[in-house]
Amino acid sequence: RFDKAVIVVVDALRYDFAVPFEGGSGGKTRGQYHDQLGVLWETSVAEPARGFLRPFIADPPTTTLQRLKGLTTGSLPTLVEGGSNFAGTAIDEDNLIEQLNRAGKRIVHLGDDTWHALFPGSFDANLTRAYDSFNVWDLHTVDDGVTEHIFPLLEPEMRGQWDVIIGHYLGVDHAGHRYGPDHPAMGEKLREMDQVVGRMIDKLDDETLLVVLGDHGMDVKGDHGGESEDEVQAALWMYSKKGIFGRGNGIGLEPPRSAKERSVAQIDLVPTLALLLGLPIPFNNLGQPIEEAFVGAKGIDYGSLVEVGRLTAAQIQRYQGQYSEARKLDEDAASTTRPLWKAAIQQGQQVEATKKPSQGALKSAYDAFAAYQAENVRVCRHLWARFDILSMGMGIAVLVGSVALLAAYARAITGDRAAITPVLLGGGLAGLALGAAAGAAVGYLSSASIVQSTSFGAGLGGVIGISVGFWPARQELRIPYPRTFWGGLSFLTCLLLCIGFASNSFTIWEDEQLLFFLTTFGFLMLGSSLGQPDRDDRMLGTWNSVSFLAATRLASFSRLCREEQMPNCRSTYYASASSSTSAAWQLAIPIAIAIFLPSIIKYFFHRTKNYQGSAVIWIGIALRIGLFLVAGFWILDAADDGNWYPDLSKSLLKTTRVIIAQAVLALAFAAGYATYIFASPFLAVINEPAPTEALSSTSKSVDVDGGPSILTTINAKPTARPKLIILGYANTQGTRYLLLPLTWLLALLLLQKPMGQGTIALCFISILNLLEIVDANNLRRSALGPVVLALMGSYYYFKTGHQATLSSIQWESAFIPLSSVSYPWTPILVILNTFGAQILCAIAVPAIPLWKVKPTLPGLLDRVAGAVATHSLVYGGFAVATVIEAAWLRRHLMLYRIFMPRMLMSVAVLVIVEVVGVVGGMVGVRWSLGSVGEVFGWGE
Repeated sequence: RFDKAVIVVVDALRYDFAVPFEGGSGGKTRGQYHDQLGVLWETSVAEPARGFLRPFIADPPTTTLQRLKGLTTGSLPTLVEGGSNFAGTAIDEDNLIEQLNRAGKRIVHLGDDTWHALFPGSFDANLTRAYDSFNVWDLHTVDDGVTEHIFPLLEPEMRGQWDVIIGHYLGVDHAGHRYGPDHPAMGEKLREMDQVVGRMIDKLDDETLLVVLGDHGMDVKGDHGGESEDEVQAALWMYSKKGIFGRGNGIGLEPPRSAKERSVAQIDLVPTLALLLGLPIPFNNLGQPIEEAFVGAKGIDYGSLVEVGRLTAAQIQRYQGQYSEARKLDEDAASTTRPLWKAAIQQGQQVEATKKPSQGALKSAYDAFAAYQAENVRVCRHLWARFDILSMGMGIAVLVGSVALLAAYARAITGDRAAITPVLLGGGLAGLALGAAAGAAVGYLSSASIVQSTSFGAGLGGVIGISVGFWPARQELRIPYPRTFWGGLSFLTCLLLCIGFASNSFTIWEDEQLLFFLTTFGFLMLGSSLGQPDRDDRMLGTWNSVSFLAATRLASFSRLCREEQMPNCRSTYYASASSSTSAAWQLAIPIAIAIFLPSIIKYFFHRTKNYQGSAVIWIGIALRIGLFLVAGFWILDAADDGNWYPDLSKSLLKTTRVIIAQAVLALAFAAGYATYIFASPFLAVINEPAPTEALSSTSKSVDVDGGPSILTTINAKPTARPKLIILGYANTQGTRYLLLPLTWLLALLLLQKPMGQGTIALCFISILNLLEIVDANNLRRSALGPVVLALMGSYYYFKTGHQATLSSIQWESAFIPLSSVSYPWTPILVILNTFGAQILCAIAVPAIPLWKVKPTLPGLLDRVAGAVATHSLVYGGFAVATVIEAAWLRRHLMLYRIFMPRMLMSVAVLVIVEVVGVVGGMVGVRWSLGSVGEVFGWGE
């Protein structure tokens, strides 16, 4: 029906952005996004034969790459595909772009470069312009580029140069990510899109189809990736000056006011566009034609509907036949679709056999084909949610075995872990290699997947190899059950959390559960401290327990609510529930941190006389300067967001911020690590000379062999000697190592928004409190410290504006020190922002066994290894629990919304903590011990 098409993707175009606001409906108030993009609604009402507007429902995950795949192939995505959103590979399924190329159509692409990752080499090289898509702080570059190049192509003299134009605008999406939907920047971008579409209508000729669509919506904060209503509800508008569109079934001319009325699935666009452009329908399409595009201007052309329905249904039938054969599905899989197909074919044949079929007969035939298609989609959703139980069992077995070995290493060894570790590593690597070889052989000689068998063999071999490595030290092993009150409490807490992850409501409110457990630990540590016999220990433990409780409670006021918590939760992390920017008052937080945090840290060093040497330079000067630079960065960011200085260009503000951020990271990692590596222990040596007071003499009786005693004159006091006083001796090891977490602290604070900086600062203060509490109660060998740090890492994860959902990831953090996407730094920055609390707590773990111990105490590496392993064991337990529970609840309604994201988060955190704890912490400990050993020698 059309020779040409212009397809405009307005990324994150939520349906309510395109419909008029009805005051007071549903208790909603007017937002910045209301009534800004009116052209879609207005043309649909004023010219119903030329255009129509429909809610356009996306299948989760609502990430751009997965949505583009569905919009071009007509197939359904899977949750795990969400992970490929930032590393897309070419689509190897049949799709609209491939069909256009086969038909000899010239395709021009403008905008989001994700299209080129999916369809490399498919677009006209001379006219195509692709732009970086992930810089969410840039609202204008992509949109300006698309607009600049698309309108010249619509001029009459250029229409012979192309057949299909795809323009992908990103400004609305980026405005949502950066500011949230209810911000003036969103209104500005929507008005810009309104003008763009209006201009396109004016330029359009009769033979060109214009399509405007959103690939997904956005939640109240402007993020997406999940399956909430706001995230899946996009808009679709089709327009043609031919006047061939219509409304059937007595539907009014007015588009739906709500996305819950008369919605169409995004996969329905595929057969619709294919048929309108005269292309074959992509082979794996599951969508059905959109009724308005084929029912005719009068809304009665059911003959066309029957024809397009028959073509689409026949293609689906072919696909399902080959899919069933390839997957070796039994007859039951098609038990519900087969009779519908037969009924549809029968009614279609009756219509064809009738010379002038009635409208009722045509409508019945169309409804029969539509029913067949709908049932096919339902069946496919069920089939594609099938689970490979064997593979799941293999993965769970390896994970459980690995965590069991970690438990043995952390809590069962009574000897020196440092001595047995090389043996375990050697056994594990040997087992890994042998297991991989055995698995590959099994896969090669049998019908099993070689990748699956090799992976399982490697994992199982590694577990067996490490287990064999324990055999020589079997006399030094004991059953790792709790033997103290604190060990029992730590175990019980972790067990309750692991069990709780099987409940969707528990998982939804996990932050509140963690607050309860940390508060419980705080009060019990307070009680234990009050019971200490030594007055200094009693006062030290009590004061720090109170501080720990206060910091934990104060952090609880930072909150980012997930959709399932509404309306019983109020977000405070951003300026409002519908914003992604900080409130003006929150800018006081980084300023307060810059003023007070170095002084607080200095106090803990002063108590043990360790505020000496490099500690003065780093804490008193470098850290404070870095924190003021961090505060300056976020003030400039707020100035840019709020347009405080309209005379200054945004590029200047952005460049200044990037320079400041890079300076902070250089100070943290370059200067910080250099200081950490080369610093001497934080000591001061005072030479106290001997007193110069006058000497007095006295007499002493001296026995002489064989004769009477005689008297001799001696000094009344021993001769005074000079004294050598070492300030900082008591905590040499602890403070020397603590410089490493302090180095990371500066970088992690930069990458958090102001409210998150406040909670990270409170987290670090709580770490210092915990170190003092452990010392006052002499609990260095207990599981208390590492377990509480793990709970703190999880708790402060939520307090830094995150949830176990894709939509809570703060992608914009990747561009704090960068102007554009740069691998591998972009994903690393997002990881540091997302898991900053867990990283900080993991790096702090070695400080527990090192805090206030004798510098030459033997076995320190053993103690540190045990603490790090215990800390990792907590996250390992969470991973095992969430994996097993997700497998058990695989048919639960909330699997993909709650249990699966929490499982993925647990596994990701376990990997990150292992890397940080082993590579960062243990290597850092060796530097620290070496530095102290050079001064005091090594413990025997």
